[in-house]
Amino acid sequence: MNVELITREDLKQFKNEMLTEMKHLLKPGQGQSKQWLKSYEVRKLLNISPGTLQNLRVNGTLRYTKIGGLLYYKLEDIEKLLEGDSK
Repeated sequence: MNVELITREDLKQFKNEMLTEMKHLLKPGQGQSKQWLKSYEVRKLLNISPGTLQNLRVNGTLRYTKIGGLLYYKLEDIEKLLEGDSK
């Protein structure tokens, strides 16, 4: 049985690689230049469930704006969340 240990340094490296890739995907002029995203777009981008997105809203981790029955999220706030700067 092979056991592989994951260190904090491995997790930091993974986080940095993920942030780099997300920034590359979110660069304006490369198809993703929207300032506001709908809930389904945020879920797809972060690969999270509707319940997880709701938890991020409820506990104040991710700000949103409700217009009519739709929730919108600032792309800038999502980038801050990914960088660990939730406020």
